[in-house]
Amino acid sequence: MKGICVLGATGSIGVSTLDVAARHKDLYKVIALTANNNIDTLYEQCLVHTPEYVVVVDENNAKLFAERIAASPIDGIKVLSGADALETVATLDQVDSVMAAIVGAAGLLPSLAAAKAGKTVLLANKEALVMSGDLFMHAVRDCGAHLLPIDSEHNAIFQCMPAHYVSGQSAKSVRRILLTASGGPFRTMPLDKLKDVTPEQAVAHPNWDMGRKISVDSATMMNKGLELIEACLLFNMKPEQIQVVIHPQSVIHSMVDYVDGTVLAQMGNPDMRIPIAHAMAWPERFDSGAAPLNIFDVKHMDFEAPDLDRFPCLRLAIEAINAGGVMPAVLNAANEIAVDAFLNEQIRFTDIPVVIEKTMQAFEVSEGDTLEKVLSVDSQARDVARQNLLSLAN
Repeated sequence: MKGICVLGATGSIGVSTLDVAARHKDLYKVIALTANNNIDTLYEQCLVHTPEYVVVVDENNAKLFAERIAASPIDGIKVLSGADALETVATLDQVDSVMAAIVGAAGLLPSLAAAKAGKTVLLANKEALVMSGDLFMHAVRDCGAHLLPIDSEHNAIFQCMPAHYVSGQSAKSVRRILLTASGGPFRTMPLDKLKDVTPEQAVAHPNWDMGRKISVDSATMMNKGLELIEACLLFNMKPEQIQVVIHPQSVIHSMVDYVDGTVLAQMGNPDMRIPIAHAMAWPERFDSGAAPLNIFDVKHMDFEAPDLDRFPCLRLAIEAINAGGVMPAVLNAANEIAVDAFLNEQIRFTDIPVVIEKTMQAFEVSEGDTLEKVLSVDSQARDVARQNLLSLAN
């Protein structure tokens, strides 16, 4: 029986994780659940999974939630509040695995704390790794943690790696990685129409059910840019060894090209329970609840190279990883600010890469060799990005 902590339990990854855990109650016990402010969903999850701890980051909502739990038939749940409590539950002795599913930079500190505590980290929060880079990977290695990727693409790559592969290793027999992308909802939209895209259109992904921020990242292909940076770190590969391939059907989730000419591809329906179940059962396998792939329903599969004029965010991510140092952290911070502004209808869809590029131009490349420096650069980049939003408005 393994204890699991789900950081970001009320998001799409968290909900899918709990669905998988419920199918294997003989193997997993839910120790802790966390949420920012969605206390209604969190309460329903507590009724089903009866965790020992719950974290509601917002203090006022935490008080309301504690009152609700006190009046419920559930006994023994400790309700904590504040961002520091995320690190507390991620490092509990009774926790073996931590699902790191908090979106954005907010997930960095608890994910890093879990790694430093030697936990098995199921990493769905790509921003944490993009921001901290080698710091995160060193923590995993030095503290005896296991790092298992949850993004469907990175999980697919992990599955196609040589036997007994460990994240962060260099696989000498691998020549390159083919990182697939659906192309999002605007893959074929005329370029002159992109400026009029609405948030509702941007979050309507054709294949995947994701949160609003990640759905916008998919529409701009920043999601793929962040995944490229993450792949360089997870698999110890150079940027030029990773090729982004648009595959609209989302049946092949990524491929690994070996030096002997063999290309291994991982396939499956677009259901996040598949990579989640793989990581939770690793190194074994168990049922995810996902429908089996009917290859006859696929009929055909298409592949094309990404158009960097259509997807300038992907170009900016490539520039950031090639520059190295703190630049991926700057890229991520500026993207979070720009996407939030777009979702709140403060800027156009096509302004997102403009804000990011202007922010990146304001920074010199330097080493992000300490957590303090990474967090400082993240804060500075957010301030610069907000200034760039104001200049667009004027």
